[in-house]
Amino acid sequence: MQILWETLAATGGTIAFSLLFGVPGKYYLECGLTGGIGWLLYRLMSLYTPLRATEATFLAAAAVALYSRIAAVRRRCPTTVFLIAGIFPLVPGAGIYWTVYYLVTDEIALARASGTSALKAAFAIVLAIAAAFELPRGLFRCFAPRRRH
Repeated sequence: MQILWETLAATGGTIAFSLLFGVPGKYYLECGLTGGIGWLLYRLMSLYTPLRATEATFLAAAAVALYSRIAAVRRRCPTTVFLIAGIFPLVPGAGIYWTVYYLVTDEIALARASGTSALKAAFAIVLAIAAAFELPRGLFRCFAPRRRH
Protein backbone atom coordinates (compact mmCIF):
# COMPACT_ATOMS: atom_id res chain seq x y z
CA MET A 1 0.00 0.00 0.00
CA GLN A 2 2.95 2.31 0.73
CA ILE A 3 4.18 2.04 -2.88
CA LEU A 4 0.74 3.04 -4.16
CA TRP A 5 0.76 6.23 -2.07
CA GLU A 6 4.32 7.02 -3.12
CA THR A 7 3.39 6.54 -6.78
CA LEU A 8 0.36 8.80 -6.43
CA ALA A 9 2.54 11.41 -4.72
CA ALA A 10 5.11 11.15 -7.52
CA THR A 11 2.35 11.52 -10.11
CA GLY A 12 0.87 14.56 -8.34
CA GLY A 13 4.30 16.08 -7.81
CA THR A 14 5.13 15.64 -11.46
CA ILE A 15 1.89 17.33 -12.48
CA ALA A 16 2.68 20.21 -10.10
CA PHE A 17 6.20 20.48 -11.52
CA SER A 18 4.68 20.51 -15.03
CA LEU A 19 2.52 23.44 -14.02
CA LEU A 20 5.56 25.32 -12.68
CA PHE A 21 7.57 24.44 -15.77
CA GLY A 22 4.89 25.94 -18.03
CA VAL A 23 3.68 22.74 -19.69
CA PRO A 24 0.33 23.23 -21.47
CA GLY A 25 -2.56 21.81 -19.45
CA LYS A 26 -3.51 19.25 -22.08
CA TYR A 27 -0.26 17.37 -21.33
CA TYR A 28 -0.56 17.19 -17.53
CA LEU A 29 -1.93 13.65 -17.44
CA GLU A 30 0.89 12.23 -19.58
CA CYS A 31 3.48 14.16 -17.58
CA GLY A 32 2.04 12.79 -14.35
CA LEU A 33 1.97 9.25 -15.74
CA THR A 34 5.58 9.60 -16.83
CA GLY A 35 6.72 10.55 -13.34
CA GLY A 36 4.48 7.95 -11.69
CA ILE A 37 5.71 5.15 -13.94
CA GLY A 38 9.33 6.06 -13.28
CA TRP A 39 8.88 6.16 -9.51
CA LEU A 40 6.85 2.94 -9.42
CA LEU A 41 9.49 1.07 -11.40
CA TYR A 42 12.28 2.48 -9.25
CA ARG A 43 10.59 1.44 -6.01
CA LEU A 44 9.61 -2.02 -7.25
CA MET A 45 13.13 -2.71 -8.49
CA SER A 46 14.68 -1.32 -5.30
CA LEU A 47 12.51 -3.46 -3.06
CA TYR A 48 11.95 -6.69 -4.96
CA THR A 49 15.12 -7.22 -7.00
CA PRO A 50 18.77 -7.48 -6.05
CA LEU A 51 19.50 -4.29 -8.01
CA ARG A 52 21.29 -1.44 -6.28
CA ALA A 53 19.74 2.03 -6.16
CA THR A 54 21.90 3.25 -9.05
CA GLU A 55 20.87 0.36 -11.29
CA ALA A 56 17.20 0.80 -10.38
CA THR A 57 17.52 4.52 -11.14
CA PHE A 58 19.06 3.77 -14.53
CA LEU A 59 16.26 1.36 -15.53
CA ALA A 60 13.51 3.66 -14.23
CA ALA A 61 15.02 6.65 -16.03
CA ALA A 62 15.24 4.60 -19.23
CA ALA A 63 11.54 3.75 -18.87
CA VAL A 64 10.74 7.43 -18.32
CA ALA A 65 12.71 8.40 -21.43
CA LEU A 66 11.07 5.69 -23.55
CA TYR A 67 7.58 6.57 -22.34
CA SER A 68 8.35 10.26 -22.99
CA ARG A 69 9.25 9.45 -26.57
CA ILE A 70 6.05 7.41 -26.98
CA ALA A 71 3.89 10.15 -25.45
CA ALA A 72 5.56 12.75 -27.65
CA VAL A 73 4.73 10.80 -30.80
CA ARG A 74 1.16 10.15 -29.65
CA ARG A 75 0.57 13.79 -28.69
CA ARG A 76 2.69 15.31 -31.48
CA CYS A 77 4.83 17.51 -29.29
CA PRO A 78 8.49 17.63 -28.18
CA THR A 79 9.75 14.77 -26.02
CA THR A 80 11.22 17.20 -23.50
CA VAL A 81 7.71 18.21 -22.41
CA PHE A 82 7.30 14.79 -20.80
CA LEU A 83 10.92 13.95 -20.09
CA ILE A 84 11.86 16.96 -17.98
CA ALA A 85 8.72 16.72 -15.88
CA GLY A 86 8.79 12.91 -15.70
CA ILE A 87 12.37 12.64 -14.51
CA PHE A 88 11.62 14.92 -11.56
CA PRO A 89 10.82 12.15 -8.99
CA LEU A 90 14.08 10.32 -9.76
CA VAL A 91 16.41 13.31 -9.35
CA PRO A 92 18.58 12.80 -6.24
CA GLY A 93 17.65 16.10 -4.59
CA ALA A 94 17.73 14.72 -1.05
CA GLY A 95 21.18 13.24 -1.64
CA ILE A 96 22.50 16.59 -2.83
CA TYR A 97 20.90 18.34 0.15
CA TRP A 98 22.47 15.92 2.64
CA THR A 99 25.83 16.18 0.93
CA VAL A 100 25.88 19.94 1.40
CA TYR A 101 24.52 19.62 4.93
CA TYR A 102 27.26 17.19 5.91
CA LEU A 103 29.88 19.43 4.32
CA VAL A 104 28.64 22.43 6.29
CA THR A 105 28.58 20.45 9.54
CA ASP A 106 32.07 19.10 8.85
CA GLU A 107 30.96 15.46 8.52
CA ILE A 108 33.26 14.76 5.59
CA ALA A 109 32.85 10.96 5.52
CA LEU A 110 29.05 11.24 5.45
CA ALA A 111 29.28 14.00 2.83
CA ARG A 112 31.48 11.80 0.65
CA ALA A 113 29.11 8.84 0.91
CA SER A 114 26.00 10.92 0.25
CA GLY A 115 27.65 12.85 -2.59
CA THR A 116 28.90 9.70 -4.27
CA SER A 117 25.44 8.17 -4.14
CA ALA A 118 23.83 11.33 -5.57
CA LEU A 119 26.41 11.54 -8.36
CA LYS A 120 25.87 7.90 -9.28
CA ALA A 121 22.12 8.46 -9.50
CA ALA A 122 22.59 11.59 -11.61
CA PHE A 123 24.94 9.79 -14.00
CA ALA A 124 22.54 6.86 -14.21
CA ILE A 125 19.76 9.24 -15.24
CA VAL A 126 21.94 10.91 -17.88
CA LEU A 127 23.10 7.59 -19.32
CA ALA A 128 19.56 6.21 -19.43
CA ILE A 129 18.27 9.26 -21.28
CA ALA A 130 21.18 9.13 -23.72
CA ALA A 131 20.57 5.43 -24.38
CA ALA A 132 16.85 5.97 -24.97
CA PHE A 133 17.54 8.81 -27.40
CA GLU A 134 19.94 6.68 -29.40
CA LEU A 135 17.02 4.54 -30.56
CA PRO A 136 15.90 5.46 -34.08
CA ARG A 137 12.81 7.64 -34.38
CA GLY A 138 11.23 5.09 -36.69
CA LEU A 139 10.79 2.64 -33.81
CA PHE A 140 8.21 4.97 -32.31
CA ARG A 141 6.12 5.58 -35.44
CA CYS A 142 3.75 2.77 -34.54
CA PHE A 143 2.53 4.91 -31.61
CA ALA A 144 1.52 7.81 -33.85
CA PRO A 145 -2.21 8.48 -34.12
CA ARG A 146 -3.81 7.30 -37.33
CA ARG A 147 -4.57 9.99 -39.89
CA ARG A 148 -8.20 10.41 -40.83
CA HIS A 149 -9.07 10.95 -44.49
